[in-house]
Amino acid sequence: MMPAAPGGAGSAQRRVTVLGATGSIGRATLDLIAAAPEGSFAVQALVANGNAVALAEAARRVRAARAVVADEAAYAALKEALAGSGIACAAGQEAVIEAATLPADWTMAGIVGAAGLAPTLAAVAQGGLVAVANKECLVCAGAALMASAREAGTMLLPVDSEHNAIFQAMDSAGPDGVERIVLTASGGPFWGWSLAEMGQASPAQAVAHPVWRMGAKISVDSATMMNKGLEIIEAAHLFDLEEHRIGVLVHRQALVHGLVYYGDGSVVAQMAPPDMHTPIAHTLAWPRRMRVPGARLDLAAAGQLSFEVPDEARFPALRLARAALRAGGTAPAVLNAANEVAVRLFLDGKIGFLSIAAMIEAVLDRVEATEAEDLGAVLAADEAARAVAEEQAKTFA
Repeated sequence: MMPAAPGGAGSAQRRVTVLGATGSIGRATLDLIAAAPEGSFAVQALVANGNAVALAEAARRVRAARAVVADEAAYAALKEALAGSGIACAAGQEAVIEAATLPADWTMAGIVGAAGLAPTLAAVAQGGLVAVANKECLVCAGAALMASAREAGTMLLPVDSEHNAIFQAMDSAGPDGVERIVLTASGGPFWGWSLAEMGQASPAQAVAHPVWRMGAKISVDSATMMNKGLEIIEAAHLFDLEEHRIGVLVHRQALVHGLVYYGDGSVVAQMAPPDMHTPIAHTLAWPRRMRVPGARLDLAAAGQLSFEVPDEARFPALRLARAALRAGGTAPAVLNAANEVAVRLFLDGKIGFLSIAAMIEAVLDRVEATEAEDLGAVLAADEAARAVAEEQAKTFA
């Protein structure tokens, strides 16, 4: 049976939890909840890392039952900001996990980085619908996450615009009826740059994304195209496809977000203006649709749509991600951890832009992949990769 969706006659109120409520995905989610018809949603819990003031404001805005900060040092500020509101508050990692396991019909898994692994797995284990916006969960622990979802009867709804596009474009044929899928990429700010020019790129230039407005880390991932490499790994788990059946095309207009190629020669694409409210709304109301204000796609105004094959000589992150996916086990976790460290060092001005991929490759060569038996194995690989990456920093400084 399909779960009840908000809006429309006879629909039930949907209980929701937002993990990562003060990040860009969380804020967009709360915008949609706040704008929905009265009674559409009941917010069980909002979770953030340490921005107590922003979390309290969000909790009051959507009348959340509970607000939780992961950073225990932020608890006093959160408690003060929520005084008199009737909203329960808590702090610490255990409180985050507890919030993730509250009975909810729909959970947004939007905590960024490895910190989102345990809460997302906890949300998946309790059932319901889980909208997955945390790349690291599928990249680092994809097999465990998918197995947990199957065991709990949890439906995973992809939030990334590309994976959400594939989800929308896939019919009931399933992976056996699909020849391949294609994820599109904007190409980032350095698409037309030479290697020499990229070698001189500054952090400010790397985070100046031409289409999307995102955080610094994911903007750098777009500049290196590692974001697309990570999305290849995600797609392999989400759609049960082998690496060679997942393609990437650079589409500078960012209007076509994903394409599905079927065995009968048909190609189905999902298109929309580049606005994360669209895929979030698709998951929030699934299996129905909710109205979202904003720009509508105008193909006549767009004029032309162009597509190019990415150049892996200038963007080796794609090659590294595919190699990690083929290696399997904890290799993707090693890739992700090394990337997080390298991006941080680049943003801090300690290594150059081209050193990001070179450093990741060095870590992959040094850290041996093992079986990703459980979250413990994944976290151990993550820790080992970060330690090696920090050591490598001296080499690439």
